[in-house]
Amino acid sequence: MAHLDLSGIDYFLSDGTQLLNGVSFKVPDGSKTALIGPNGTGKTTLFKIIAGDLVPDEGTVGRSGSMGVMRQFIGHVRDDSTVRDLLLGAAPSDLAAAGRALDAAELAMMEDDGEPTQMTYAHAIAEWGDAGGYEWETVWDEVTMAALGVPYERAQHRAASTLSGGEQKRLVLEALFAGPDDLLLLDEPDNYLDVPGKRWLEAKLADSRKTVFFISHDRELLDNAAERIVTLEPGINGASAWIHGGGFGSYVDARAERNARFEELRKRWDEEHTKLKELVTMYKTKAAFRSDMANRYHAATTRLEKFLAAGPPEALPVEQNVRMRLRGGRTAKRAVVAERLGLTGLMKPFDAEIWFGDRVAVLGSNGSGKSHFLRLLALGGTDPEREHLPVSDVQIAPVPHEGTVKLGARIRPGYFAQTHSRPDLAGRTLLEILHRGDEHRSGLAREAAAGALDGYGLAGASEQKYESLSGGQQARFQILLLQLSGATLLLLDEPTDNLDLHSGEALERAIDAFEGTVLAVTHDRWFAKSFDRFLVFGADGAVREASEPVWDEGRVERER
Repeated sequence: MAHLDLSGIDYFLSDGTQLLNGVSFKVPDGSKTALIGPNGTGKTTLFKIIAGDLVPDEGTVGRSGSMGVMRQFIGHVRDDSTVRDLLLGAAPSDLAAAGRALDAAELAMMEDDGEPTQMTYAHAIAEWGDAGGYEWETVWDEVTMAALGVPYERAQHRAASTLSGGEQKRLVLEALFAGPDDLLLLDEPDNYLDVPGKRWLEAKLADSRKTVFFISHDRELLDNAAERIVTLEPGINGASAWIHGGGFGSYVDARAERNARFEELRKRWDEEHTKLKELVTMYKTKAAFRSDMANRYHAATTRLEKFLAAGPPEALPVEQNVRMRLRGGRTAKRAVVAERLGLTGLMKPFDAEIWFGDRVAVLGSNGSGKSHFLRLLALGGTDPEREHLPVSDVQIAPVPHEGTVKLGARIRPGYFAQTHSRPDLAGRTLLEILHRGDEHRSGLAREAAAGALDGYGLAGASEQKYESLSGGQQARFQILLLQLSGATLLLLDEPTDNLDLHSGEALERAIDAFEGTVLAVTHDRWFAKSFDRFLVFGADGAVREASEPVWDEGRVERER
């Protein structure tokens, strides 16, 4: 048995802004409940409160059953963590503690094999055995085989940073579903997963008896897997929760009916308010000339006071109005030309021509080299001219390759980084970044910068530093910088991963109006429908073009 029960959760940011306001809902035993809402409303913060990483200012979190957590950073781990570290992070707390103590003792033995160190090591081995560590290594062997295609013995010391984002996600998800926890808390589990991985996740959610509470912006995943939906709706005094007891298929209509009902109730309240004020005014005027009207004036005044004390009905949720305007410009007819281009250790040589105005979705399984291909283009290709250099200071690692890929005249690549990692923006507020500008874009006056941020639903975050934004806010800000940079070739690496539903639709409209060429790596089945060409990185290492999206490519066949 496992459930969640949140009651009256309030949370204030360090600047005093209220982020969550009286959030209350239940996640029943065995249910698969999704949490959705606009970027920046506090979904990840709420997850951190449930997980115990943050303490609410008011309210309580009740639960039954043990809880396993997958945090948002899984998928873009770039530190010195290993596969074993990721697995320990998904393990029960006693096992994780014993594992870390054993790892520390082993490192100490490498430097000093004295008797005290040996005793510590022996004790750590015993604690690991008592915690069931050796039995868990058998489970992890199945996990690494399923996620990475190699046994645990070979995978455990591999650096997590060498795994693709999807491989990191799949590894931790496999471990959590195989683990003993009755309640799983999953922050955007579908991000970085390829479509076979998303279908696996949908099947796992359907088959598992665990209670699962998860954040997602993937409409197909929500439609296929969510039994209940909790929406964080922004308000003047922070976000509150609305619960829809059905799946995503009935969600849109249910929310529209609810909002229409609120609008009607508010209209009736306003009409009644006007009538009461007119009644008080009338009796006040009459009471000035007739003493027998004083009691009626007093009664009307009391009635109005009680009406106002009760307050208006629940207000309509604040809707974000995200307006993305990607401009672009005319370029050579042939935007990208690849000749015998091979990505070293990833894909076999291939030829490709991409023309001005093309919308190309780059598809394939995780680890196939799709992101490497985009990064190579973002660097300007094989031998870039100055005009082909990126329109931002984003740091892009060199991409080993053979053959050539060249960009056409007047092509200015604008790159959207999948992990949102932008050291060049760290430590600065959004207003400061826009106001100062850089060598690629002009600085904006404060009023113009505020207007640009408002168009992307970021006005309220204008004084926040880039690294403090939510994943979706960082994504929107990256797209805003592309808008301001003069890019004529958009290179988008999983742009919809962290975008809320409304922002994803705004991006689709912006791409449709963009005067230029677009290449996007995506596993978003809904988003891919808006593209007209599909470049598939196959499991056999070959790159081919398809007339429609292809989602059934398996793991790339290579030595691991």
